[in-house]
Amino acid sequence: MLIRVIGAGVAGLCAAFEIARAGLARSAAVEIVEAAAAPGLGCSFHAGGMIAPWCEAIETEPLVAKLGEEALAFWTQDIPVATVAGTLLVAHERDRGELADLAPRAAHCERLGRERLAALEPALADRFSQALYFAQEAHLSPRAAMRALHERLSAMENVTLRFCAPATAEAPRADWTVDCRGFAARDALEDLRGVKGEMLMLRSEEIELSRPVRLLHPRHPVYIVPRGSGLYMVGATMIENEERSRVTARSLVELINSAFAIHPAFAEAEIVETGSDVRPAFPDNLPRISQRGKILYINGLYRHGFLLAPALARRAAQFIFNGHIYPEVMHADQGERRVDRDRSADAREAAR
Repeated sequence: MLIRVIGAGVAGLCAAFEIARAGLARSAAVEIVEAAAAPGLGCSFHAGGMIAPWCEAIETEPLVAKLGEEALAFWTQDIPVATVAGTLLVAHERDRGELADLAPRAAHCERLGRERLAALEPALADRFSQALYFAQEAHLSPRAAMRALHERLSAMENVTLRFCAPATAEAPRADWTVDCRGFAARDALEDLRGVKGEMLMLRSEEIELSRPVRLLHPRHPVYIVPRGSGLYMVGATMIENEERSRVTARSLVELINSAFAIHPAFAEAEIVETGSDVRPAFPDNLPRISQRGKILYINGLYRHGFLLAPALARRAAQFIFNGHIYPEVMHADQGERRVDRDRSADAREAAR
């Protein structure tokens, strides 16, 4: 049995990993085909790498948190590259009311005052008086995660990796094809759209943060993710266009100003790198596994690639080998998907 995975971003590599280890006992071979010269050179290259299901759930559907919880185990146990240090959501004094309103609705979080916040992040002691702390969440370096996943796949006896090799009609026929091309799959998924995201990398020796910090802001929300050695990734832009590589001056200024709003030391930081790419999204901004004959499409991860890829990969493997159906990500009918999301919301509310 041959399963071909097209695309070696986070969705493709996670899918290949889960399918390959599930297929070992079934003598199933996995072939990964990637047009680029190496894995993780698309959206994954510029990702934030925050494994933050409950913080994300504040502004997304409950389904994102439900699927995202599986990523915590995947990135800390299966591919152990994530650091569990929690996530901080902070707000300036003018937005304290909004932060207070969010607290009762947020799961798995603790509301912090100035003293407890200062103990966690001394650099923020004089900047913020309150925060929400999601202690169980994690973060990772996307590029290191892609290298680790690539190494694991390379060592598996039933996996073949082919780079600089776009899939063509002449390729050997596979029993199943798993399409993980992201936005490039718009040729097959007509309702897929692109959402541009931009980032910058800063280096500063004047500030030390141990965990991702998100700023609650009505117009310019931002997140800062520590990468170690004085490096910080800054991101949050979501632009409804399909322009991949151009970082605009406006976005750059907004990101820098937002970082400065978290701590003034970022005003003197060195700009090490900028980058942008187009995230794939469906109209509801939720992920989807679509079947067309012997082709599975894993797509629509939007801005939650590292958070959602492990759960979707596991479901794809279970579908291929055991025929399991997962309505929350496989129902094409939006009404049915809404029912499944509502059930997820009810279960989440009952667990509190």
